[in-house]
Formats: sequence, structure tokens, C-alpha cells
Amino acid sequence: MNAAAHGMRRIQAPRLHVVAADDKVAIGFMLSGGNAADAPKGRELLVRVGRIQEGVALLMDRAYEGKVTRELAVSLGYHPVVSPKRNRREPWSYDKELYKKRNEVERFFRRYKRFRRICTRYDKLDRMFVTFIHMGLIHDALH
Repeated sequence: MNAAAHGMRRIQAPRLHVVAADDKVAIGFMLSGGNAADAPKGRELLVRVGRIQEGVALLMDRAYEGKVTRELAVSLGYHPVVSPKRNRREPWSYDKELYKKRNEVERFFRRYKRFRRICTRYDKLDRMFVTFIHMGLIHDALH
């Protein structure tokens, strides 16, 4: 049986990419392999989530701070808020007070560390890993 054909590909050390409204609500998420770069997967997730109400702040980690990602965010109606990496030749200004709210996303991830199966990435198949992420989201919504 070809596992990849049935949505059961095996991922080594999967990474979770999330667009979250706050520390409890995920708007969208996707998995990537541990060896995949963050920025391209982040752009793919933004395209999946799609256009949003104009002017919504998108607080991003520095892994997603590239020009292409920021331009995509603007084209989808977001206002990207991300600090430039220290080695940028032409750093941009950003709202430092708003950027401090990025900890809500970190709290989102910390919340799921309560679920051992998600935290340890116990599952070898991405379908099972995603299932338990959904179960964690449902559990939080009910409590």
C-alpha cells in the first residue's frame, strides 16, 4: 500500500505552522517536514487562509520576515508586523508595542504542550498528528 497516496505520509519531526486569532483560536494551520524552511510554508498557509478584512495586524515570527512573505500579507489585506532580522541591510520600522502581543501566539503553542501526544510529536503519520491537533482545539473550545 502506498501510504502517501492515502494521506498517510510519514513526516520526521513535523513542524506546525499556525495563523491564530489569539491564544485560543486557530484560523488555520498546516504541517511541514522538519527540514522544510518556514517562510515558504508560511506563505502557503496565508494563501490557504485567504483574504481577510483590510488592516488586520499579522504578528509574525522572524522566520517569516522576508520581503516576499510581507508583500503577500499586504496583498491579502493584512498589516504585517514583524521585526527585521539584525543582519538586514535595510531594516524597516514596525509597531513595537503591537509586536509585543506576539506572545499570544506563543501562549497558543504553550497551551498545546499540555497534550503529550502533540508536544512530543508521538505520531508518525501526519494524518494522526493533525487529528490530535484538532482534538486539542476542540478540547480547548469546550473548556
